Amino acid sequence: MSVQDENPAGPCSAPGIPVADLAERAHSVVAGLLNAPWGRVSPSVYETGRLVALAPWLTGHGERLGYLLAAQRPDGGWGASGAYALVPTLSATDAVLTAMSDDSARTDGARADGAALARSAARGLDALTALLDGLSTRAVPDMPAVELISAHLAERINDRLAASGNLPHPELGLRHSRTRLRVPEGWDAGLGPIRSLLRAGRPVPAKLVHALEIAGAAAHRTASARPGPRTGGIGASPAATAAWLGGGAPPPPADPARRFLEAAVAQHRGPVPCGVPITVFERAWVLSGLLRAGVPVSVPPELTASLGAAIGTSGTPAGEGLPADADTTSVTLYALALLGSPYEPESLLQYELNDRFCTWEGEQGASVTTNAHVLDAFGEFLKHRPGARARYAPSMVKAARWLQGRQHPDGSWTDRWHVSPYYATACAALALRHFGGIAASGNVRRAEQWVIGSQRADGSWGWWNGTAEETAHAMLVLLSAPERSPLSHHARAAVARGRDWLLGVPDWTDGPALWHDKDLYLPGAIVEATVLSALHLAR
Repeated sequence: MSVQDENPAGPCSAPGIPVADLAERAHSVVAGLLNAPWGRVSPSVYETGRLVALAPWLTGHGERLGYLLAAQRPDGGWGASGAYALVPTLSATDAVLTAMSDDSARTDGARADGAALARSAARGLDALTALLDGLSTRAVPDMPAVELISAHLAERINDRLAASGNLPHPELGLRHSRTRLRVPEGWDAGLGPIRSLLRAGRPVPAKLVHALEIAGAAAHRTASARPGPRTGGIGASPAATAAWLGGGAPPPPADPARRFLEAAVAQHRGPVPCGVPITVFERAWVLSGLLRAGVPVSVPPELTASLGAAIGTSGTPAGEGLPADADTTSVTLYALALLGSPYEPESLLQYELNDRFCTWEGEQGASVTTNAHVLDAFGEFLKHRPGARARYAPSMVKAARWLQGRQHPDGSWTDRWHVSPYYATACAALALRHFGGIAASGNVRRAEQWVIGSQRADGSWGWWNGTAEETAHAMLVLLSAPERSPLSHHARAAVARGRDWLLGVPDWTDGPALWHDKDLYLPGAIVEATVLSALHLAR
């Protein structure tokens, strides 16, 4: 019995989008990949705060300040809960303090409300003091450059507070003028060597350029980084680009880096995302998700060609200004194979370690989703080129065994690139189900049981709260059997409840941001494609 048989009224009885319109929505998402080639990414408190502090001359400065003030939580912090608040709260507090103490508070000929800024800064400092005092007992999220970013911003804030003459507003009070933020010992150890390399114009790790702003003045026009030839950005980051441009007078309008920033702020009319462009990342994830689920979409040839052109000897980066990585390379190769244009996955072998695949050379930590995507890429390629099995099958076995060993006792997986275990579990369970062999069948069953058992009373799934994205990932774990084998009674009931909940959500991309970058972000097109894939399979 299908899910629709179990609910005779059918999905159209629920509020929201009818299933009959899913194909049209999917076509719209695919068309958007060409119409908005930089990608659909939510604005970032962290990155927006860096532009307020580093580029007050840039279009939309007042809107960025307003965004920061409106985004502050009642407890004085910014961003998500717990230690996820550390980086955005440091950035926003530093931005507000900077706006108070110089002419960056002047927008459209009028000075910003100094008292409002001071109250915001005081609340931010209170939140940071409490957060940092308890940081030793709290798990710090595995976010890119979190230690270096935190140490750099605490340094900036401490310098600003020490210069008490720059804090003329009594709302901060004497207590805050004597505040000194503390970060865990050793977090600032890398700042000095990095800044020395940048001042000398010497090469630095490519992934570090994405967070170039941690170098402070040493980032200004450093020869260690160059604007991208297509976008003009530095490290696919507005903050890194603003840091490279440096303080002082605005650069001329024709400056490529300034043009990049102007284009970035236009996306959200002031606030900016953490990473732009994410062209290859977005296209690969959207297309592979829709095609794996069998969503009937017509993919323009130029999209297929763009993915093929992105594959180099080192693989492919997520977008211009970022280094190639095994995760993006794997999903791109998987999408190309699903599109009927398989590319030799030779480039992935350079990321192979003794027991698993790394996301990039020298990675600190390990990624479940990267290894799941590697397994997908090799497995789908071998469907087209079975003669290459001797070349790639041992690597598939390695990735599959490592994934099996990383499963938690409850049946879930977690990963360094996403807040939610539902994303990691979907990636791992689907890869093992399709390409892990009989040995992985028990892992997949445990994942299904965990998903069924963790459904919320309203039919949704979610780590913090029920979300459309996580509900879709959970449904995909239950629905993506290769042979469309019948679901168990409990799985059918769980999918039906999840489907009806999704159909009642007016906006699937209305947060929260769950993906890891320097700040949490939400890739809108990818989330929408994930929901469409789940609803298509649940028909």
